[in-house]
Amino acid sequence: MCQLQCLEKRREEFGNLATQYMDSFYNTALRMTGNEIEAQDLVQDACLRAYYFFDKFEKGTNFRAWLYKIIRNNYINKYRKESKMPQMLNANDVGLSGMISIAETPEDRFFDNILDDDVTSALDKLPDGFRITVILSDLEGFSYKEIAEILDCPIGTVMSRLYRGRTILRKNLYEYAKKRSYIKD
Repeated sequence: MCQLQCLEKRREEFGNLATQYMDSFYNTALRMTGNEIEAQDLVQDACLRAYYFFDKFEKGTNFRAWLYKIIRNNYINKYRKESKMPQMLNANDVGLSGMISIAETPEDRFFDNILDDDVTSALDKLPDGFRITVILSDLEGFSYKEIAEILDCPIGTVMSRLYRGRTILRKNLYEYAKKRSYIKD
């Protein structure tokens, strides 16, 4: 009977921690994968793995950063390998005119409200290491230390990637900023 109660308590504790960050996990996974279904799968796989290893989680530490690290590791292990494979076109994705139909994702709606298409495009063009660092810092609000834990790299590397990523963004968005009078010549 105790095992069942302990299992139920563990399930409830994990659920309470995970659900408060689920939107954030999904949005970041979507930025990583660029695909709604893959992002859902990535978050689901990461949550299953986190639940399975929840007994290894040290209470009092940053659960959010711990799960982001699992998401990142799953992405590296699974989705990067798959992205190198040739892409197959699903016949259901082709409209009557022969054009591929592109469905609007929740992330599209979310970022449409915050980021202009030019900004989103510039962010998407960043190399992986820079993009995920900028996303974790500037969109998700993680500290250098938390990002270092998630990415499993030194804080100096995080600072360097963040600086270089922001520098690339600044260069790529210079004309955009001039056009909207954010900067003057």
